[in-house]
Amino acid sequence: MDNNFNNLSLIQLILKWKWHILIITVAAAICGAIFSSAAFITPLFKSEAIAYPANISPYSDESETEQMLQIINSQSIADSIIEKYDLWSHYKIDRNYQFAKTYMMYEYHEKIKVSKTPYEAISIVVNDKDPVVACNIAKDILHFYDQKVSKLHRDKVGEVVSMYERQLALKQQGIDSLKQQLSDLGTQYGITNYSGQAREITRGYINGSGKANELKQNLELYGPQAIDLETKIMAEGNTYASIKMDYEKELRFFNSELTYSNIVTEPYPADKKSYPVRWIIVALSGLGAFLLTILVLFIIENRKRFAPAKK
Repeated sequence: MDNNFNNLSLIQLILKWKWHILIITVAAAICGAIFSSAAFITPLFKSEAIAYPANISPYSDESETEQMLQIINSQSIADSIIEKYDLWSHYKIDRNYQFAKTYMMYEYHEKIKVSKTPYEAISIVVNDKDPVVACNIAKDILHFYDQKVSKLHRDKVGEVVSMYERQLALKQQGIDSLKQQLSDLGTQYGITNYSGQAREITRGYINGSGKANELKQNLELYGPQAIDLETKIMAEGNTYASIKMDYEKELRFFNSELTYSNIVTEPYPADKKSYPVRWIIVALSGLGAFLLTILVLFIIENRKRFAPAKK
């Protein structure tokens, strides 16, 4: 009974003040439409790019997507976008203001949202008053990301390339030194190829050649040293070849021009604004005014009902 009575009272209240409620609701909706227009709220256009990471290796326990997210959100990329599009002027922020940088980064992160999708891709959403600028910023964020990753990789790979170059130079010096020692044995004692010369000396020694006998003595004295040098030269040569293969692999990577994102959704200039959504503002303004008016009228009516009678 009480609920029915309250519902009936509410309906009676609305019917009693219907014209007042209607006028206030319509007026609030009209105000909502006016104040949500471009004259009061700058319309924003949305442009979105979706990309997967490519040609990168994760650091620590993070995934490739998390690494891509960290790099895109880095200060260096934000600074590159701010400078290229002169966002100081675009967002109307005075560079000389004491907290200019704080306001700039607040505006930047309000207008540019970077997040991970449920499918491990990266979504870059840019809202701007100029649809072309929004589209270009989304594209350039990926462009600066490629440049940033390329620089990081080139710096690290450059260190590896330099290490291999130093190692190859040292190996070459060692091989040259061994070859010089072997050459000295050949110059001083005529030992140039121990295995081949040993066979020839055997034939000459049998034939009673004096020169063969002299070379035989030299081979007996310095042959083991020659064999040792030849063995070391071969081993060092194999090591040098292995290092050079690794060096050339890193050098190819160092000199390559790679991209580090696979773009699955290209950004484009929007032909319709995304903010503000005027019908929502109008509807909420009208609904809010309607409910507030009923609440005020309900309080007024009940004050009259329960007000003490004058004596």
